[in-house]
Amino acid sequence: MAITEEKHVPLLPLRGLLVFPTMVLHLDVGREKSVQALEKAMVDDHFIFLTTQKEVSTDEPSEEDVYQLGTLTKVKQMLKLPNGTIRVLVEGISRAQMIEYVDEGDYLAARLEVVEDSTEKDPETEALMRTLLDYFEQYIKISKKVTTETYNTTVDIEEPGRLADIITSHLPLKLKDKQDILETIDIKERLNKVIDIIHNEKEVLNLEKKIGQRVKKSMERTQKEYYLREQLKAIQKELGDKEGKTAEVAELLEKINQAGMPEQVLETAKKELDRYEKIPASSAESAVIRNYIEWLIALPWSNATKDDLDIMKAEKVLNDDHYGLEKVKERVLEYLAVQSLTNSLKGPILCLAGPPGVGKTSLAKSIAKSLNRHFVRVSLGGVRDESEIRGHRRTYVGAMPGRIIQGMKKAGTINPVFLLDEIDKMSHDFRGDPSSAMLEVLDPEQNNSFSDHYIEETYDLSKVMFIATANDLSTIPAPLRDRMEIINLSGYTEYEKLHIAKEHLLLKQLKAHGLSKSNLQMKDEAITQIIRYYTKEAGVRTLERQLAAVCRKVAKIIVSGEKKRVVVTQKNVSDFLGKPYFRFGAAELEDQIGVATGLAYTNFGGDTLQIEVLLSPGKGKLILTGKLGDVMKESAQAALSYVRSKSEKLHIDKDFYEKYDIHIHVPEGAVPKDGPSAGITIATALISALTKRPIRKEVGMTGEITLRGRVLPIGGLKEKSMSAHRAGLKKIICPVDNARDIDDIPESVRNDLEFVFVSQLDEVLQHALAGEEK
Repeated sequence: MAITEEKHVPLLPLRGLLVFPTMVLHLDVGREKSVQALEKAMVDDHFIFLTTQKEVSTDEPSEEDVYQLGTLTKVKQMLKLPNGTIRVLVEGISRAQMIEYVDEGDYLAARLEVVEDSTEKDPETEALMRTLLDYFEQYIKISKKVTTETYNTTVDIEEPGRLADIITSHLPLKLKDKQDILETIDIKERLNKVIDIIHNEKEVLNLEKKIGQRVKKSMERTQKEYYLREQLKAIQKELGDKEGKTAEVAELLEKINQAGMPEQVLETAKKELDRYEKIPASSAESAVIRNYIEWLIALPWSNATKDDLDIMKAEKVLNDDHYGLEKVKERVLEYLAVQSLTNSLKGPILCLAGPPGVGKTSLAKSIAKSLNRHFVRVSLGGVRDESEIRGHRRTYVGAMPGRIIQGMKKAGTINPVFLLDEIDKMSHDFRGDPSSAMLEVLDPEQNNSFSDHYIEETYDLSKVMFIATANDLSTIPAPLRDRMEIINLSGYTEYEKLHIAKEHLLLKQLKAHGLSKSNLQMKDEAITQIIRYYTKEAGVRTLERQLAAVCRKVAKIIVSGEKKRVVVTQKNVSDFLGKPYFRFGAAELEDQIGVATGLAYTNFGGDTLQIEVLLSPGKGKLILTGKLGDVMKESAQAALSYVRSKSEKLHIDKDFYEKYDIHIHVPEGAVPKDGPSAGITIATALISALTKRPIRKEVGMTGEITLRGRVLPIGGLKEKSMSAHRAGLKKIICPVDNARDIDDIPESVRNDLEFVFVSQLDEVLQHALAGEEK
């Protein structure tokens, strides 16, 4: 090794390439600084320093991004290509060590120490050269990448350093390994490194050859097996045999035998399996049959859970999960009692009817839990296609069983508690009437042989305990309603809501919001305040939302570090929920003329209704406003006719209908109102307006009248009574025929209200009108 001189030449960084001394090769140059460096070299003495970048992706390399040792080369030729790059022919001269990296602005340059290889040879060097050539010859024989001509050019090389460089340039090495050889200045060390590299490459090539031979043998064996399989398929096809489905069919047959199907269904399944065997797998019908067989296997035909007939335990489960709802609990316990005696009772079909939020769906879950049965729920809201219930025939693309069969598959047993949610929300159109399809499902005499269009075989639903839920029974067709046992859930009293909030809702919301009883204490008076002034509903859904709102506020207080424990009292409820939404005790504050309080029954429970009558000079015109339905309009006409017929007895001017226009209005005009129970309320308000006698503010009334003043019975007395109780009324006037319904009303409501049962309008007036007759 000898350092011959220092040079200051342009620098050209190379990406993914390395040039050895004595090598001649073409380069394509495209980077602006590299082009400028070439042009500078051509202007000077044609010398340029080539060094390799450490990372190929670097576009503007700095001193740290290139190797310090590279090759001093001479530019032999330069040609500009049409795409803007420059093709240049360079010849490696010698190794060079960069001692200074210079950025000239337009191009890069370097100050170098040129390193020349020693040409002296001793016996050891000669031996190393011969070993290297011998290894290289062996490598060429194994490798296909280097030709024999290349070896012939290396045999005549006398310089040991050049020999090592030339052989290294022909080896498929990583750039880093080639750079290592370039940086090895000592000749003997360089020769030894190249010998080691070739020896390793030989070993790798021998291993590749062995692996290749093994792969070839494996490929030949695979091709042979493929050929034989294709021959076997052809033979099976000619014989009409199972076209290679033997294992799959055997597996399906085993599942069919284990499914516990009835004899007829088992026969059908095996027949379909036989068809499946003979149809080619590429046929579209093959997938249809396979899907059908899998549905038959997946359905529960005989698997059943054992009912837990411990009545005491079932009663405890129902009481723990729900407060109140005594009728429903009693009905479930009756079912258990009969089941324990007979062990053969068909599944009852209950319909839980009531306003939203009273716990219909959760009650069905509790029933399943108390019976130790699986629970499955199907929502019927918005279903308008009969195929949703009965399924689609298999001739249609994408056919599926109906929701009943899908629910049974999900349940996994033949005796689940099956909830038909929102059964009153089904509708019908040109695709059929799903409520008619439900008739077979819910008829205890027919559902032991339910037929689904997709399954086609009859399925036994008689052991299923169907529970339907509905908000409005009037929208359910009469034949369907007749098949169900209706249990009305009319809503909760204030006392019941308080217990539900304390024992269920508040605990649930504390857990949901990451709180505990030590973080939040809510007084009974505060919960009562929320029930009275922040909710107005039959159920408890809005109450739960308001409790959740309180929990959110408390969570914020605790996280912000203001307090670690919050007590919500009657006085500070408004701090959490704002000003009250409703006025508790919606009864009138004073007796008024021409304003009567009626009791109404809606889909959302009971409610109070103010009916106003106003007289103005006119010609007997009857004006009805408040979005009244036809039935209420007819009640108003009947009330007016009754008053005209009894005008003398009521001390009313008999010509009043010629002197006055009568305007009857029911406030909240945007809400539709209808129903056959407003007759006595309208008549009382009308008589009050005509006689100038005020109506007692604490009195609510419900009932329809005839033209002769007889009071007819009404429905929903329990709900109406509870709404009167919520509104703060003290006396309810209702038809005498409804006295039988008094036991349905919660005791806490009965104790706070005075019930007056009447048969004639005269009796209504005695209790409703204040002051003396004029």
